[in-house]
Amino acid sequence: MSAATMRSRTPDRLCAEAVDMARAEAVAAAGEAAVGEHLGAVADGDRVVTHYFACLEPAYRGWRWAVTVARAARAKNVTLDETVLLPGDDALLAPEWVPWSERLRPGDLGPGDLLPTEADDLRLEPGYTGEDAPPPDSPLSEEMEERVAAEDAEVTAGPPAGRPSPARASGTIAAVATELGMGRARVLSRYGLHTAADRWDESYGARSAMAQAAPAACMTCGFLVPLTGSLRQAFGVCANEFSPADGHVVSLTYGCGGHSEAAVMPKPPRPAPPVIDETRVDPMPLRPGRPDGSAEDAGQAGDTGPAENTVPGEPGGS
Repeated sequence: MSAATMRSRTPDRLCAEAVDMARAEAVAAAGEAAVGEHLGAVADGDRVVTHYFACLEPAYRGWRWAVTVARAARAKNVTLDETVLLPGDDALLAPEWVPWSERLRPGDLGPGDLLPTEADDLRLEPGYTGEDAPPPDSPLSEEMEERVAAEDAEVTAGPPAGRPSPARASGTIAAVATELGMGRARVLSRYGLHTAADRWDESYGARSAMAQAAPAACMTCGFLVPLTGSLRQAFGVCANEFSPADGHVVSLTYGCGGHSEAAVMPKPPRPAPPVIDETRVDPMPLRPGRPDGSAEDAGQAGDTGPAENTVPGEPGGS
């Protein structure tokens, strides 16, 4: 080990004794309430020493104020080098920086937010291929050359979304794509379709807990609205307002308790029509019954009548 290395590990005496000077510089930079006790001194080189002081700021637990002092060769005056705040062994540090494209999660996009896509995004591919110019032997070639020569560039104020679509020359691939409804500059690529399908199948697929307990799959449900294109073979949109997947893209193997054919409610039973028997006579009592339940005797009821109602000379008369 060289002599220079040995000297660099041994703090300079005058620099190591400049504790008060280092504290005064730390207080001048952060304030009296933010500087704590002296934690020690470390030699950074020949006649260069760093003094550490505890940081009392609540937001910087475990951090230290580092004040570096130095002395010139054969000089007795110690001068200030720098004052910084450095983390200690148990300091709270911010997490490693992650680009916004990796921090973004589903649901983070709010009203008014713009989410740019990269030019080489793997989820997208050109909506149509080929050049706008027709083949050289096409009769439209000369017409297009004349139109291109006559066009002048104009600057239109306002955002691009509010500008009208430029007119395209007839016969070009762009014009045909626009006429057929394929005027989008980019469409989903095969990779984009696969990633979307995997994401939808994970949320509303056969492996979910709801599908495991469902009486039947969505492919036989009347509330399923099939998609178009290649995704029609595997996905659809749920249109059952009482289903947990209402308005979501669901896999055909998904299912829930709201299946249209899972439990059909039976119709209420119809009462039997009334039966009228016209050949039978039901006796109806004209007098109220006694408390014991027997009918009142007609003869006894006549004996209780008044005496003046009897006829003389007849049985019972006077």
